[in-house]
Amino acid sequence: MIELGMNQTLIVMRDSSIGIFLNEDGGHEDNDILLPKNQVPDGIKAGDEIDVFVYRDSEDRMIATRKTPKIVMGEIAVLKVVEVTPIGAFLDWGLEKDLFLPFKEQPNKVERGRSYLVGLYLDNSERLCATMNITRYLEEKSDYEKNDTVSGIIYAISEDVGAFVAIDNKYIGLIPKKEFYGNYKCGDTVEGRVANIKEDGKIDIGLRQVSYKQMDVDAELILAKLEENDGFLNLNDKSSPEDINEELKMSKKAFKRAIGRLWKEKKIDLVDDGIKLLENKEEAKEETKED
Repeated sequence: MIELGMNQTLIVMRDSSIGIFLNEDGGHEDNDILLPKNQVPDGIKAGDEIDVFVYRDSEDRMIATRKTPKIVMGEIAVLKVVEVTPIGAFLDWGLEKDLFLPFKEQPNKVERGRSYLVGLYLDNSERLCATMNITRYLEEKSDYEKNDTVSGIIYAISEDVGAFVAIDNKYIGLIPKKEFYGNYKCGDTVEGRVANIKEDGKIDIGLRQVSYKQMDVDAELILAKLEENDGFLNLNDKSSPEDINEELKMSKKAFKRAIGRLWKEKKIDLVDDGIKLLENKEEAKEETKED
């Protein structure tokens, strides 16, 4: 049986003015499919075998190509959006006819020019389509251990749960909502650490380092932001988590931990409406005297 969306070896059945017709050994003539003339190799004749990929053309007819697609059935790949229409998006998969990504297969809306991780499937009309719902293509168990560094591509974002990540384009990962800080979108590549491995093997990813290491990173970020803003930030321990995340891309808990360290190190002063950078040793001494 000739398989849509797969690379396969077929037999040349007959020649024509528009190309050669291919089929399986013993296949019925009504099921012959065309390999267009501009892709027919020199010297090929009836009875020869040829490796092709089978899909549907713009008129929905099964057709063969010698071009190598960027994705086949049962696999996932990163494909670029070339057009967004009222019925869905179209992706470049290396063939003449772009690959259709229906709206219902988009957990989050896609943007033209961006690339996304998708799988290939046959819809109810036997048409090849792309899907961003790729969990079924991924494995649950991996060889990763807690605190290992991992990287992957975000393929879905849920406001209630967090961000779903295809680790190494192979394993299921989740950045839980409480760990998901920053302006990330579907299609973005992220790096983190294995924060937890569930009983079923699924991985929870922490975008941030373990707390004692992350505190150093957060403190340096706050100092850099203070320098960018003339030594002052309109944030303190009474600021909302949303304001802190918008300005610094970190949680309120992490922010309070970092400013606590900076205050103890006499690098900042906590004032009524925010935090102030102590720019020199003399200023720090004055703060120490006041304490």
